Amino acid sequence: MKVIILGAGLIGAPMAIDLAKENEFDVGVADINRASLDKLQSHNIKLIETDLSIPETVRKVISDYDYVINAVPGSLGFKTLRSIIEAGKNVVDIAFYENDPFELDELAKEKNVTAIVDCGVSPGLHNILIGNAAQRLDSIEDITIYVGGLPQVKEPPFEYKAVFSPSDVIEEYIRPARIKENGKIVTKPPLSDLEIINFPGVGELEAFNSDGLRTLLHTIDVPNMKEKTLRFPGHVEKISLLKDIGLFDKEELAINGNNIKPIDIAITLLKDEWKLKEGDKDFTLLQIIINGKKNDKRFKYTYDLLDHYDDSTQTISMARTTGYTATSTLRMLASGLYKEVGISPLEFIGKNAECTGFILGELRKRNVLIKESIHEKF
Repeated sequence: MKVIILGAGLIGAPMAIDLAKENEFDVGVADINRASLDKLQSHNIKLIETDLSIPETVRKVISDYDYVINAVPGSLGFKTLRSIIEAGKNVVDIAFYENDPFELDELAKEKNVTAIVDCGVSPGLHNILIGNAAQRLDSIEDITIYVGGLPQVKEPPFEYKAVFSPSDVIEEYIRPARIKENGKIVTKPPLSDLEIINFPGVGELEAFNSDGLRTLLHTIDVPNMKEKTLRFPGHVEKISLLKDIGLFDKEELAINGNNIKPIDIAITLLKDEWKLKEGDKDFTLLQIIINGKKNDKRFKYTYDLLDHYDDSTQTISMARTTGYTATSTLRMLASGLYKEVGISPLEFIGKNAECTGFILGELRKRNVLIKESIHEKF
């Protein structure tokens, strides 16, 4: 089977390497950045240098492939997903865009396409686990998700490294966070409701509201639900200062006769400041807390993931947790276990025990381990 990955960045490249290790897949990667592609020269992968911002180019590039993984930056994500569906290709999508993927559901059904969206960590892995828990419980009272990707070594001033596109990181800081309270979807300011939490094996981290619930707001019946992003203490204060002075604004300013968006300056500067340098290592933390009922008894389900940079393969943790979730989903799709046409977020997959077992099993093979704890509440 032929698989093409659109995007050869920090997540796209490890996904390509993961799939190319198996004889089952003939793997291609497309990206505009030649240097990113050249890093994959020794892995028996077809490398395609092209501009994926052009929909017609996307449709042409993927025409000879059976499956597509969409790993372009969030700014291109939705229109690229549309192009893939228009081409009639089954797709696993990890792009972080603001649009509602269900806007493309009718098109996907018309084209007989299975499009599995939000296949990262959060959204992504947490959706599988929540969907699975929803099948096992009679009802859910509340869900809280904590998630973050952080450097193992803290370096001032931000004590942060971008393990995916800096523009997508900034989106987390400026996009209003949608959560559920008392059965209603409400919007909170980004970076709001700051709290300090002590995580075993990590220490104190700060958590703030972020917009990672996405499809869960509409697909899972639960009155209270929120996602919070994790950073080292003090990070939010620094980011808030940049935000308050307008450095993340998207409206153009006239500067020395040129019209410039402040956010473009921020992305350019922070790209270097946040860049993972050779030898830098990261870790990924995910915790999901679900309170619900089964047979009139109250239970607390907790899922914990703490993953680190893999020294043996020199693969960053965010690529392992995000990328391997996507490649495991691709393998599941290629195996024929899941055949639903249309837009499918991963909570739909989580409701299928066999599909859930397949994906979690593939992650275990790669030492991405999730600990489940279930306690009856009295």
